[in-house]
Amino acid sequence: MRLTTKGRFAVTAMIDVAMRQHLGPVTLASISQRQHISLSYLEQLFGKLRRHELVESVRGPGGGYSLARRPEEISIADVIIAVDEPLDATQCGGKGNCQGDEGDGRCMTHDLWAALNTRMVEFLDSVTLRHMVDQNLAQGVAVEEVAVVRKPVAPLPAAKPPKVRAPNSVFNLAQNLN
Repeated sequence: MRLTTKGRFAVTAMIDVAMRQHLGPVTLASISQRQHISLSYLEQLFGKLRRHELVESVRGPGGGYSLARRPEEISIADVIIAVDEPLDATQCGGKGNCQGDEGDGRCMTHDLWAALNTRMVEFLDSVTLRHMVDQNLAQGVAVEEVAVVRKPVAPLPAAKPPKVRAPNSVFNLAQNLN
């Protein structure tokens, strides 16, 4: 069985989004900082998650990511499959040619590992992001309630016309010459 960091990081990041999206879109930079995952790696993962319609992105100031569905509708299996993580304990990748091209088909333990695959997918499909959020909150994981504070932009003061100390007419010019 192989579950690489790609699947682990994707699940961790999705739980982070699910825990914080009530505060607004969650930035990848904030996930990166909290979870110690490379920002460029998160960008790759969230591209795949967006294509599988698990997250939605909001561009611009105050932008970030939020879940595309309710957390109870997204399973851990959905997340892992979206980032192309293989969930396979068989040596042959489920193809039944465990001995390779020279062998005579399936190995003696193929059915055991195939059954494990089925159970893994069933288990991960039964666990939702809602379950993971609730579990983390019950264990005391804190969700900072810090809203993004934006400095108000002060309006520019009205421009006053410059004081000109020059005569405004020919008559004033003549009076100033005397």
